[in-house]
Amino acid sequence: MSQKFPWFGMTISTIGIIGVGYFIMKVTTPTPEQTYAAMSPDLRRKVDANRAARLARENAMKQQESAQLNDPDSQKPVWAEGPRS
Repeated sequence: MSQKFPWFGMTISTIGIIGVGYFIMKVTTPTPEQTYAAMSPDLRRKVDANRAARLARENAMKQQESAQLNDPDSQKPVWAEGPRS
């Protein structure tokens, strides 16, 4: 006598377990704002300094990209140049 595997029941059980896990994760995981608010003042200063440094690096990189895009010599491939003497 062959028994059939209970696909429907296992599917519903699996979806239920995943759903409960996702719900627990959403309820217990703090948002970035809550995490920042829970930090000590000296740690907040470090985070703010790191953010400012990252934004400064990004701005410098964007300025460099725009300067390279506006330079007509940078549009030519390196191998298209003539032989160097």
